[in-house]
Amino acid sequence: MQKIFLVGIAGGSGSGKTTFAKKVMKGINSAQSLLLHMDSYYLNDLPRDIDTNSGKPNFDHPQAFDWDLLRTHLKELKAGRSIACPIYDFTTSGRTGEFETFGPCKVVLFEGIFTLYDQEIRNMLDIKCYLHVDSDIRFTRRLHRDVKERGRSLESVISQYYDTVRPMYQKYLDPQRQYADFTVGEETDVASLILSARIKELLETETHAEVTRAI
Repeated sequence: MQKIFLVGIAGGSGSGKTTFAKKVMKGINSAQSLLLHMDSYYLNDLPRDIDTNSGKPNFDHPQAFDWDLLRTHLKELKAGRSIACPIYDFTTSGRTGEFETFGPCKVVLFEGIFTLYDQEIRNMLDIKCYLHVDSDIRFTRRLHRDVKERGRSLESVISQYYDTVRPMYQKYLDPQRQYADFTVGEETDVASLILSARIKELLETETHAEVTRAI
């Protein structure tokens, strides 16, 4: 059976996970790779017991995600099968009811704020990476993204940062660094080249092993 490589990229909101993952994808330069976003697995209805003190949903808490579906989909991709990934709309804070087909493929880059949080998922990962970026940079990036791409007001982004983003980062996100194989700072160009080179090396080794088994 062909080995499927699963690479986890974690980090706080605004740390540049998606940008870094796309750089790695470009470096791999293979049609047999895909990028899976953890944001696609937000629950439609978040548990009320994780609401903020002001009664607003807490999107930065581990319980905001559909872990059962996420684990199932990662297992399917790891087994060389395809999945129907839900499409999440950040302007409405809910799933659209539509799906996107991913896989099968040889490499899965899986990025999100809690990529390294769950032990079962960590055990599936072949490479674990954490992006550690200063809080002021992460906040500025998040501010620009949420206002420009997600239709949020400046006030709501600032309020959410202090209500949930900052305290959840300190409590749940930053501790994930201990599980990473390596940590990346703000400058990601060199790190993405190194990681993509490592992935290509793993692919070449697996291809050689497949040929040997066939003989």
